[in-house]
Amino acid sequence: MTARRDFLKATALGTAGLIFKPVLSFAKQSQEFAPVEINNPVVLSTWNFGIKANEEAWKILKGGGNSLDAVEAGVKVVEADPQERSVGFGGRPDRDGHVTLDACIMDWLSNIGSVACLEHIMHPVSVARAVMEKSPHVMLVGEGALDFAISQGFEKMNLLTPESESEWKEWLKTSEYIPKVNIENHDTIGMLAIDSDGNISGACTTSGMAFKMHGRVGDSPIIGAGLYVDNEVGAAVATGHGEEVIRVAGSHLVVELMRNGSNPQKACEKAVELIYKKIVLRKKSPSDIQIGFLALNKKGETGSFCLQKGFNYAICDSTGNILKDSLSLI
Repeated sequence: MTARRDFLKATALGTAGLIFKPVLSFAKQSQEFAPVEINNPVVLSTWNFGIKANEEAWKILKGGGNSLDAVEAGVKVVEADPQERSVGFGGRPDRDGHVTLDACIMDWLSNIGSVACLEHIMHPVSVARAVMEKSPHVMLVGEGALDFAISQGFEKMNLLTPESESEWKEWLKTSEYIPKVNIENHDTIGMLAIDSDGNISGACTTSGMAFKMHGRVGDSPIIGAGLYVDNEVGAAVATGHGEEVIRVAGSHLVVELMRNGSNPQKACEKAVELIYKKIVLRKKSPSDIQIGFLALNKKGETGSFCLQKGFNYAICDSTGNILKDSLSLI
C-alpha cells in the first residue's frame, strides 16, 4: 500500500510538472515577444511629386480614414497635374503619339484592380479601383478598359497636352529610343500607406516610358511586380525600368523577403542586388538602367533602395512630410 501511495504521488507530481511547463514557457515567450511600438498612420511615395501626393493622402489618414481611400486620393493629385510628364494627364506619349496609361491598386484584403494601355481617361487609378470593386475581373486593357471606364461614368478626354505633343514631334526627327534613367524621361507615382487600424494599401500609376512602342506595358499595373500588399507582413512598390522589375516579380519579392525576416530597408537592398546580378548576367550595362523600391511593414517601418543615384521618395507621418534621397547600389 505504501508503495502504491508513493507511486501515485510521484505520478501526480510528474503530471503537474508536465502541465505547468508550457505555462512557464508561455510566460517566458510573452516577455520576450512583448508588443512593439507601431508607427501609424504612415504614407510614402516615389519621387519628388510624392510630397504633394502625400499631403492629400494624409488628409484622409489623419482623420481616421482608410489606407485604400488615401492612396487613391494621393496618386490622383499627380495624375491630374499636366506638369508631371510621366504620369496621367500631360504624360509623354508613345512613339505613335498616344498617351497610354497603366495603373493598379491593392488593399489589405488582397482585393486588386488594374488597367493597362488605357487612353483618354485622366485617372486610371480610379478605373483600376472600379475594376476591383465593380467587375468580376482584376485587369482590363486597351479598348476594353476604356469601354469599361466610360460605362462607369468616367469622362473621355484628350490627354496629350501641347507641351507633350511638341516634345513628341521633336523626338520624331531622330526617333532614337534611349530612355534616361531617372524621372526626366519616365516614371511612376507609387504609394503605400498604413492607416490607424494597421491596414495597408498601395497604388501605382504611370504613363510609362516616353516614346515607347505602342502597346508596351511595364511593371506598374502588374500586381506582384509594380505593387504588392500582404497585410500580415507589409507592402512594396517599384519604380524605374519596368522590364527589369517584371523579371523578378520585384514587389512580391520584397514582401516575401520581409516575411522571412528582413526589415524593409534590407528587403529593398536584396531585391535590387538580385536585379543587378541578372542585368550583368545578360551582359547589359547597369548604368543605363534605374530601379527603385519602397517598402513598408506592419510596424510602420519603411525602407528604400535603388540601383543608382537619382531616386528620391517622400514619407509622411505625424512628425511631418519630407523628401529623402534613396541609398543606391552603384
